[in-house]
Amino acid sequence: MTWIVAARRTAVVPVNGAFRRLLVHEMAAPVIQTCLTDAGLGPQDVDEVILSNAMGGGGNPARLAALAAGLPEPVAGLSIDRQCAGGLDAILLARALVESGAARIVVAGGAESYSRRPLRLATDPEGGPAVPYDRPAFSPFPDRDPDLHEAAWHLAQKLGLTRARMDAWAMESHAKALAGRARLMAEIVPLLGVTADAFSRALTPALATRAPVLVGDITAANAAVAADGAAFVIVSDRPLGPNPLRIMAGLTRGADPAEPGLAPVEAMDQVLRAAGIAPSKLHMAEVMEAYAAQAMACVAASALDAAIVNPDGGALARGHPIGASGAILAVRLFHGLVAGHGLAAIAAAGGLGTALVVAR
Repeated sequence: MTWIVAARRTAVVPVNGAFRRLLVHEMAAPVIQTCLTDAGLGPQDVDEVILSNAMGGGGNPARLAALAAGLPEPVAGLSIDRQCAGGLDAILLARALVESGAARIVVAGGAESYSRRPLRLATDPEGGPAVPYDRPAFSPFPDRDPDLHEAAWHLAQKLGLTRARMDAWAMESHAKALAGRARLMAEIVPLLGVTADAFSRALTPALATRAPVLVGDITAANAAVAADGAAFVIVSDRPLGPNPLRIMAGLTRGADPAEPGLAPVEAMDQVLRAAGIAPSKLHMAEVMEAYAAQAMACVAASALDAAIVNPDGGALARGHPIGASGAILAVRLFHGLVAGHGLAAIAAAGGLGTALVVAR
């Protein structure tokens, strides 16, 4: 049996905002330290740190974060990259370590400095000049490796989602985030004086209408903004603290890389079956909003009650610090789920979906 016994995050700040000078470990360390304090644990109690990061230059940022947080040198740190799903996958890996007996206390989550991401150059094997590129391939088949804006637009067309409906979803996300700001601040570790998600605002129909078009009806209003941030939980073999969450089930599944937005559906269905929970019995669901179209599609396909989905707003109102976004969903469940069962789910490029079910 495994438990989430503490969960915290930084505020989420759009790219080139207040966190623009911070490196990954500089955002991660204070969150890790606060999680330990919340759980009544010391640095010496930690067996491992698992950190998801998608945009960095490699190396092992988990090691840097562990050392910067003052953890003992034997805590090696493990860095993973599953793009958007990585933050939740770090928690699933922590659970596996604890259940196997290889660890008792694992810090897991993600951190992303989109503002400090390195420039990427592909070398020419024939000796020509290096070629800049923005992202790596997520599929070996070019015709099944869509630009993510294009994929969201294709999904919207496939499901008949109009711009008005997607904008309405985004407006509601912002409205819920503003209404829940006091609750959200309770889970945020202040950093550089930032105590609240910087992007949440009163998104009106007029503002949504004027939002820059990305492709088709996918706009800057109904797509999550690139952002910086960090989020971590502590996974334990025992229910420490006053409000632990029991991890009931979790898994990652691959799907068609040409339709990444639908990838979480199978993972959500399987993880709910594994936990023995019907969608109608969930009390809270945190579903990633990389795009309104993607979130709407997953909610509909999994028969979730929209009233329990992202009750304090989602990534459309926060932003999308890629490596941290999945962990933010778990942090939201830890602080928002009063009783019963909760679900977190996220899609990732390449046709990946991760889902987690917890209980309080």
